[in-house]
This record gives sequence, C-alpha cells and structure tokens, in this order.
Amino acid sequence: MRESEVELHLKWHIEVLGGKTFKWTSPGVRGVADRIVCLPDGQVWFVELKAPRGRLSELQKLFAAEMARLKQPYVVLWSKEMVDAWVKARGLGQAQED
Repeated sequence: MRESEVELHLKWHIEVLGGKTFKWTSPGVRGVADRIVCLPDGQVWFVELKAPRGRLSELQKLFAAEMARLKQPYVVLWSKEMVDAWVKARGLGQAQED
C-alpha cells in the first residue's frame, strides 16, 4: 500500500463524515504534516500519513515534537486501518466504503 492510498482514504473518510482535510505546505518550513483535518465536531488535527513501512524524516520528527510542545493535536497514520481506528476513536463512527 502506498502513502497516497492512505491519504486518499483519510480524505474520503473525513469528507463522508462531514469534515474537511486540507493538503498544505508551509513555505520555508519543511517537515510539516501532510494534512490539516477539521472534524465536524470542531476538532482540528495535524495529520502525517505514511505507507505501512514508511518512516518519519528528522524534520517530520522535529515538527511532531513542536506540536507536542505547543499541545496541538498531531497524529501519524500508517495504514487505512489506522485511519479507521483513529476516526472511530474520535467518536465519529464509521463511514461505509463501496
């Protein structure tokens, strides 16, 4: 499974449940999370997506540490199953994929 498949699954899942995902870059700052996820209950998360055997770069590790220091919601999701579990843990239920 490729990282892009995990990312598309997250985007689909969140939009079906009424939220939005924004792909973003931060000019001059490398290592930022792949998506800003706005959940329908008002939560906002920084989400890094990886393929199951992917790894975080040193800059991505620094970004994760900075988010923790700032007490910002941040998560790394490594598979479609992790996306599903993360969404369920937020209390948003499960969307049904065709």
